[in-house]
Amino acid sequence: MTVQDKQTEEKIFEAATDVFEEKGLAGARMQDISDRSGINKALLHYYFRTKEKLFNAVFEMVAKKMFTRFSAVFDEDMSLEDKIRFFFREHISFLQKNPKLPAFVINEINQNPERIKKLLENIDFKAILEKIIEKHKHEIHKYNIDEKTIPQIVTSIVSMSVFPFAARGLLETIFNSAGYDFNKYIEERKEFAAEFVIKAITK
Repeated sequence: MTVQDKQTEEKIFEAATDVFEEKGLAGARMQDISDRSGINKALLHYYFRTKEKLFNAVFEMVAKKMFTRFSAVFDEDMSLEDKIRFFFREHISFLQKNPKLPAFVINEINQNPERIKKLLENIDFKAILEKIIEKHKHEIHKYNIDEKTIPQIVTSIVSMSVFPFAARGLLETIFNSAGYDFNKYIEERKEFAAEFVIKAITK
């Protein structure tokens, strides 16, 4: 791939991500992406023949970016508590830069669950959980964590990070009426949510 091809693909990905997040797969048009990227529609179809193929490529790119950023959670020699702090800090920072992503993913799951399942088939979630358990056997035993509850703990952690962005419109309205600043709340949540979870599992 030439430098020019790579730059063109990056422009397409950036524009397509914005359009898909705003309108979803069903509502997005290739013309919208062409207009947003400044790349003519014929060239857009040359790189990605269909809207569905472009959507799949964008979804995989975003997923790869997220997993690359959070790889330290699985690989680094950090304590379980430090990994929880790391996750909330990095995940919430990522969502601050991509605030429409949670609502977009949830909408696509509801609209076309089979498509999302297919896109996630290559991720071995069982292996990921087993790796976490193996790496932190001592702490899991120390805190009397039942291995069967680990999926509950993991989904609770992710939900605590994602929900404020998925429900931003509602929360922002409520907070503003109560005199709270939403952006300040999000910054504080990085530490608050981490300590909340740590206290829950170490009590």
